[in-house]
Amino acid sequence: MFAVENAKQIKQWLEQLGIDSEVIAHRTLPFFPEVDSASLVTAETHAEGRTFLLTPEAAAAWWKLRESAKAAGIDLYLVSAWRSVEYQMALIRKKQQLGIPPAAFFSYLAPPGCSEHHTGCAVDINTPDCDEVSGVFGETPAFEWLRQHAGEFGFVMSFPLNNPWGFIYEPWHWCWHPAPQ
Repeated sequence: MFAVENAKQIKQWLEQLGIDSEVIAHRTLPFFPEVDSASLVTAETHAEGRTFLLTPEAAAAWWKLRESAKAAGIDLYLVSAWRSVEYQMALIRKKQQLGIPPAAFFSYLAPPGCSEHHTGCAVDINTPDCDEVSGVFGETPAFEWLRQHAGEFGFVMSFPLNNPWGFIYEPWHWCWHPAPQ
């Protein structure tokens, strides 16, 4: 029943965007409930004032990961963290305004309800002097450090090469998963 309700909600959001849900029907995208924004904390604030929110547990894990990386000579910063469903829909509207078809942008942008960012546990990470919007992050020492150590802090790279959801390779996208109790 839960899966049916989630599928209906995703279909409604896609209809609001004027997108036929058949465009993602062949993919096995999971549903991620949107965390209450009131429960989030500031994980990082950039010099220009942009803040990035995460759940308290994910933020604590991020701080530990970032400090450990720094001790190893690796500088990491956030590019993205929590996103509301509304924000996700706004990102999609921008792609539509640019004339990009849904089949193309859904290879790198999750439909509303299917983004790990809704959980407050996902982050997009970068390092100084690296282009934020290309795959070159995967060629940096920062990525290599993450590949070797992120799991120690509960972070998993969500979209490796040839992932089952049909997303592009995203070496910058990591999601914190609580340790099993």
